[in-house]
Amino acid sequence: MIPAKIRARARKVKLLLMDVDGVLTDGRIYYLMHPRGGLYETKTFHSRDGLGLRLAHQAGLKTGIISGRSSPVVEYRAKELGIHFIQEAVVEKLEPFQKMLHAAGLKEEEVCYVGDDVVDLPILTRVGLAVGVAGGHEFLRRRVHYWTKAPGGLGAVREVVELILEAQGKLLAVHRHYLR
Repeated sequence: MIPAKIRARARKVKLLLMDVDGVLTDGRIYYLMHPRGGLYETKTFHSRDGLGLRLAHQAGLKTGIISGRSSPVVEYRAKELGIHFIQEAVVEKLEPFQKMLHAAGLKEEEVCYVGDDVVDLPILTRVGLAVGVAGGHEFLRRRVHYWTKAPGGLGAVREVVELILEAQGKLLAVHRHYLR
């Protein structure tokens, strides 16, 4: 059961923004030796989070990523999933957030942001629905509206998408699409 206050906030969401490391991934970063020298980076993403983002798009939500790190793997995954906004390599996330808000023509209360650490607080304290992921830094727990049951990289984003779609009365229609 979604508490009434959370449901009311989720009903207004039109844009789902999220961090990457610790939210779309479990936070671990793997460096592998390239056969021709040097290193390359890899990350793991959960297929349920990916499907969750596709369901969000199907239901009319826009999505975006704001990450402190830059990674070709993230760019590839974002393109693969049709994520609308992506900003990487930003230490301070507030300015990219404000640019995305302006580009989408939305108000802060129409945004859900999913984060896992203190660098996400400038956005989490402004949005209509602030979400922290299980396994996220404890400092966030008292400063978010919702704390996921699933950890980052293991279904937390899907959980948030379903919470939003349920509150908006769209989840059943999205699920019915697959019962044809």
